[in-house]
Amino acid sequence: MPIVEFTPTPDQYVWTFGGADPIMEVAPGTVLKLWTEDAFAGRVTSSSDKPSEVLNPKELNPQTGPFYVTGAEPGDTLALHIVSLEPARDWAASTTIPLFGALTGTDRTAGLQPALPEKTWIYQIDRAESTAVFTAHETDFTLTVPLAPMLGTVGVAPALREVRTTLVPDYFGGNMDTPELRAGTTVYLGVNVEGALFSVGDGHYRQGEGETCGTALEGAMNVTVLVELIKGGAPAWPRLEHDDALLTVGSARPLEDAWRCSQVEMVRWLTELYDLATMDAYQLCSQLCLSPLANVVDVNYSAVTKIAKSLLPQSDPYSGTHARMRAAAGQLD
Repeated sequence: MPIVEFTPTPDQYVWTFGGADPIMEVAPGTVLKLWTEDAFAGRVTSSSDKPSEVLNPKELNPQTGPFYVTGAEPGDTLALHIVSLEPARDWAASTTIPLFGALTGTDRTAGLQPALPEKTWIYQIDRAESTAVFTAHETDFTLTVPLAPMLGTVGVAPALREVRTTLVPDYFGGNMDTPELRAGTTVYLGVNVEGALFSVGDGHYRQGEGETCGTALEGAMNVTVLVELIKGGAPAWPRLEHDDALLTVGSARPLEDAWRCSQVEMVRWLTELYDLATMDAYQLCSQLCLSPLANVVDVNYSAVTKIAKSLLPQSDPYSGTHARMRAAAGQLD
């Protein structure tokens, strides 16, 4: 397997899906070892930092990429297997930002109450022990929590020459912010433009489902990803697979529409895997699925539909692509 290492310089960060020239071309079967900057573009470094003072609102969620995949055409399926996610720093930052987050008034749910205060928490990271330390602002309370590295953002260029900010999740992937985007997961994305033009970023050292306050333990990340291309079969919404489950992600507002998108995509997947009629797949999904929240804070919300493989007959989604990529990743170890 060819291995390509790439660390972008700040002038190479990408801030949109679509509208950016590829940083390089990679062939299917390539292993990419990448570095990604945190969602704040490295500008939040101290517990005394206020986001409104240190952040550039036009430069959030910098992406590493985009990568042009040889042979990718609209209608194909891009398969990205996340081999490993390793924190690249000994600290991570999380913040509250005025009019942003799930438990505050926003610009869309306007009220007369004042915005929640801006605060920043810096978590000290022990990479050897895979832990982070939370330190409260108002008391001497501290808590050590385990790391659970994930990518907030994985996506391809959208169709029709559309350009979307890296803050937005949609059918092309993007800022989905689901903890299921972790090492061992294979992501299936529909290709919309020649070359797919995918990018990754927004590393989280840990995040609860829903990303309630709007930010996770944001940190720079060392990312290893294996790239494959499946001709045809493009899903309408992102599909995920790991050793234990099949998952689909829908992104929209309101939240129930995001959930519906993920549910419909799972019903479609079940019809494909088991040659079921739509209504039979609908019934089966209704009784077997879990519905984890991904984010309830972004420009679009993201909801996940998840079915444990142990509840389903043996199947080989995309002709066993995940199993092959998982085996190939094991050879890298």
